Amino acid sequence: MKFDWKRDLRRLLLVIVGSVIIAVNLKMFVRPAGLYPGGANGLSMLMQTIFSTYLGVSVPFTVFNVLFNSIPAYIGLRFLGRKFTILSIITIVLSSVLTDLLPDLSLTSDPLLNCVFGGILFAFASSLCLRADATTGGTDFIAMYMAQKYDRDAFSTIFVGNAIMLAVAGYLFGWDKALYSIIYQFAVTQALHVFYKNYQKHTLFIITSKPEEVYECIRVNTHHGATLFHGVGLYEQKERNMVYSVVSSAEMRHVLGEVRRIDDHAFINIVKTDQLAGRFYHRPTD
Repeated sequence: MKFDWKRDLRRLLLVIVGSVIIAVNLKMFVRPAGLYPGGANGLSMLMQTIFSTYLGVSVPFTVFNVLFNSIPAYIGLRFLGRKFTILSIITIVLSSVLTDLLPDLSLTSDPLLNCVFGGILFAFASSLCLRADATTGGTDFIAMYMAQKYDRDAFSTIFVGNAIMLAVAGYLFGWDKALYSIIYQFAVTQALHVFYKNYQKHTLFIITSKPEEVYECIRVNTHHGATLFHGVGLYEQKERNMVYSVVSSAEMRHVLGEVRRIDDHAFINIVKTDQLAGRFYHRPTD
């Protein structure tokens, strides 16, 4: 495990700021509205409520959250990368402890406002952790493991788990809280797409007179492959070359700049890619 002190310090700072925001969000929006976020955070809050309501026992949030994250953290440490997992563990522990220590910070009693603004704030905090190559824990470990090892999307499995948790919460403590929690989770998902685009993909159709140089630019900067098509430009009736490749949104801006530098007359069509089957290079976690 090699250290790049400047980069690693920046990653640690992002994780600390993200952890603080997560804790503030839980105390400011989530708990006042009785919401249940997805993943380990939501399950921990649900177990806290069950123990308090039915057993009369007050168990710290940290106990449940660290417990529920222990197996996913082991998966991360074993299969995903040590720095990635250590930073994620710091996020889990720090956000959990702060959630127990911070006082109630409720701003509004309107549950819909809590859902929307709480979802946006949590998505922003998650994006900071993701930019640091870390996660907020829980199901994120499982999703990344499935994506890297089996090239499969674990969203359906995570969705089922969250649905079961919300069904239990709705049955025990009222369906209004469960339904509002769905709105909260939807807000998180939509806002995260705005704050963090690295997992989004775009297909590039590049018509250029310098296909070899363009491909070399894509290969060097993204480690992705490309396909070359030969055709005829119908307007001028001249032979044309088209380079086809798929890159992530985070890589796209740099690739476009380099392509323009190589061939300032290149014609580039960019198409958002929602689904992709087949081999696609994922930068390994460290």
